Amino acid sequence: MDALHLARAQFAANMSFHILFPTISIALGWMLLFFRWRWLKTHDGAWLAAYRFWTKVFALTFALGVVSGITMSFQFGTNWPGFMIRVGNIAGPLLGYEVLTAFFLEGTFLGVMLFGHGRVSERVHLTATFLVAFGTTLSAFWILSLNSWMQTPTGYQIIDGEFHVTSWLEVLFNPSFLYRLTHMLLASALTVAFFLSGVSAWQLLRGATNVSTAIVLRVGLTTAAVLVPLQILVGDLHGLNTLRHQPQKIAAMEAVWETERGAPLLLFAWPDEASRSNRYAVAIPRGASLVLTHESDGEIKGLNDFKGVHPPVAPLFFGFRVMVGTGVLMLLASWYGWWIYRRRGWIASALPRPLLWTLTVMTFSGWLAMLAGWYVTEIGRQPFIVFGLLRTAEVASNVAPPMIAFTLALYLSVYIALIVSYVGVVKYMAEKPLDTASDAPQSGTAARRPT
Repeated sequence: MDALHLARAQFAANMSFHILFPTISIALGWMLLFFRWRWLKTHDGAWLAAYRFWTKVFALTFALGVVSGITMSFQFGTNWPGFMIRVGNIAGPLLGYEVLTAFFLEGTFLGVMLFGHGRVSERVHLTATFLVAFGTTLSAFWILSLNSWMQTPTGYQIIDGEFHVTSWLEVLFNPSFLYRLTHMLLASALTVAFFLSGVSAWQLLRGATNVSTAIVLRVGLTTAAVLVPLQILVGDLHGLNTLRHQPQKIAAMEAVWETERGAPLLLFAWPDEASRSNRYAVAIPRGASLVLTHESDGEIKGLNDFKGVHPPVAPLFFGFRVMVGTGVLMLLASWYGWWIYRRRGWIASALPRPLLWTLTVMTFSGWLAMLAGWYVTEIGRQPFIVFGLLRTAEVASNVAPPMIAFTLALYLSVYIALIVSYVGVVKYMAEKPLDTASDAPQSGTAARRPT
């Protein structure tokens, strides 16, 4: 592999690891706010126990997100110096705003969340929890604004090869921003919903339940059952927007080689770029046109019309189907799980073991769907780093390939170890009995069935 492909692989590895943790912390912050609010409203100790346990998980997740984010930022200087030279007038301020407004907000009030209960008033503690949750979402706002601008650039002018802002509003609220932000926030919520459900199911299987297990499982399943259909709707709107602004990405996702009306929806195929055809295709007639244009004879522009300037087909084709397939499984699991749980009177111990094992296996299914979707988004922008304007190869450094390969191997080794450690620590905490000094309900009331 040459330096360009190694640099792309290294950035992808760093970003793939980093994005796992903000995906949890964004929605988990709001979930903690909900637990905290329910505790204040009901004084049911189960809500406080849920808040205390998942605050620890949030702190662990936040720490790993910070560490991986720092290493990722180094690569702008080592592997992609041309990016900041050419696009720094836009990327620099947005990344700076993310640190100044979001990261500092999270970091400051996280301390109050972790160590302030009993030392500050209930109202102050609740406010601190809100500010941490708001900070995680604000961070997503800035990062996704920059990423969306790279996909659908507006509000700029190019002077001597450098990008300059003509309208910050157009930069921030570029044509794809609101779709991407909403899609990501829902993806985070679904990731956390299955995280909560999976950990709770594991506690039930291991006989390590506590006063919060039943309500956390109920919250996780209910959140997933409500949000999966909403994510499907937002994904459809996002697809229509992508078809309008990045038609070659859509063509690669569906492996459409020739422009046609009434294009079939490929359930499975093996895209062959050498022959510009699909092998072993299993298709639904007119399905792609109906899904992508909402018309059975809608036109989809084929890859051959882009004269070779389009993303690689196979990664987008299979990545999109992994994302959609995982989403379908999440829909079925959440709806069935919620229905069974309700029929059993919200009694967690009455749930069938096959369902509990299914939820346990799907604990991190949100990560799988999110990574598949992110690969589709980012690989689909190639060969450009700023879509249609600046090629990725133009901003890469001249670092020797062996050096990049060596650091890539180091990164992967550390990241694998950290992921295993993260899952292991969460498993250990889930199986550990409540610490009566810090986790047990402090209201003086007995834990009762949640209302």
